[in-house]
Amino acid sequence: MPLRSYTAAIALGSNLGSREANLNAAVESLCAYGELIAVSSFHDTAPVGYLEQPRFLNAACLLETGLTPHELLEALLAIERSLGRDRATSPPKGPRTLDLDLLLYDDLVLNSPELTLPHPAMHQRAFVLAPLAEIAPQMLHPVLHKTIAQLLSLIAHNS
Repeated sequence: MPLRSYTAAIALGSNLGSREANLNAAVESLCAYGELIAVSSFHDTAPVGYLEQPRFLNAACLLETGLTPHELLEALLAIERSLGRDRATSPPKGPRTLDLDLLLYDDLVLNSPELTLPHPAMHQRAFVLAPLAEIAPQMLHPVLHKTIAQLLSLIAHNS
């Protein structure tokens, strides 16, 4: 019997070093953990919150994986470390070579000390929703019961 696979939506961001090379390396690294089924284009965006830092390059991808959500989170953190990110010493929301966020994992709703799914702020962030809407506009937010395209439209209308 084949192992069950799950569709994970992952946000990627970089604003230090060669942003494009960092995102490309992350996408390549993700292939070790499943099958990449879609990758968005790269979006140049202004920083949010902590504003005194360089602009970001953001993207999103869909990964079919057999990993559990916690295993996938560990893999994402390992990829970040391999590309020079040290979460222990860098300021929250500050400059980083790479940021990988697990946004959605099928329709799972999870709230553990290590991981909250869906990502608790994804519906408020155009820099997350725009790339994801490019590759998965009909993907459904399992708590808000709106598609990614609808969530992006709500942000556009409220800004």
